[in-house]
Amino acid sequence: MCNDYEQHIRYAEYRKAMEAIDLRVPPHETELALPQAHDIRIGDTGPVMRLAEGEAVELFPMTFGFPPPEAKGGKRKGGPVFNFRSEGRSFAASRRCLIPASAFFEFTGTKYPKAKHRFTLNDAPFIAIAGLWREGQGNQPPAFTMLTTAPGPDVAPIHNRQIVVLRPENWRHWLHLTKPESELLRPLPEGSLAVEEVRSGSD
Repeated sequence: MCNDYEQHIRYAEYRKAMEAIDLRVPPHETELALPQAHDIRIGDTGPVMRLAEGEAVELFPMTFGFPPPEAKGGKRKGGPVFNFRSEGRSFAASRRCLIPASAFFEFTGTKYPKAKHRFTLNDAPFIAIAGLWREGQGNQPPAFTMLTTAPGPDVAPIHNRQIVVLRPENWRHWLHLTKPESELLRPLPEGSLAVEEVRSGSD
């Protein structure tokens, strides 16, 4: 599943996209809220879109991946929860967010280095991935995870699951949950995503 994505969105482009769908951004926000990165992987910090005071949508830095759940004795078991299955769940009481990305990556192959495939969204300024976020514990910063669904026709040849990619007209609906989750948390139609192999795998 998606454990690596790219953030090359320029802040001016981000602001223009938000204005086009009447989503307000905080007046004090600047381009520093949307740092560039070739790869944001599990445990890295990335900007996340979340609801703020006054119904504005702010960019806030968070860690990619929820801490693993606590087992008996207070110890944590397993790795970070970076992808979260959406089917059969309700997120009305959850902290919902969007993860802005210029592209996301999936990998194929059994040997390293694996083949790396770059996905972008056609006919949209950038990708926004449906996610959840949680406050950090102790001195830890807030963290986010990406929601997943069954693969659409553009992703199925590469992977048997995919992250939920939302088009701009549905960004508000996910943040405010003003559409049924079944209409939002599903794969996009064929031809929505473009894919290119950016690294060949090991033979």
